[in-house]
Amino acid sequence: MSGLGDKLAGKAEELKGAAKEKTGDATDNASLQAEGAGDRASGNAKQAVGEVKDAVDDATDRR
Repeated sequence: MSGLGDKLAGKAEELKGAAKEKTGDATDNASLQAEGAGDRASGNAKQAVGEVKDAVDDATDRR
């Protein structure tokens, strides 16, 4: 389960980014909206890394 930590960290960052985006929307703060979008993208990437790690672990276990 080496990818679990990456997936959890990625999800947390994604949620943080979504909150920043919503706050930026509510306050009409373009900078905060952009920062939130970046955090969400980074979080999604971390989750993808976790998925790849899990897939590699699964493939290795099948040998």
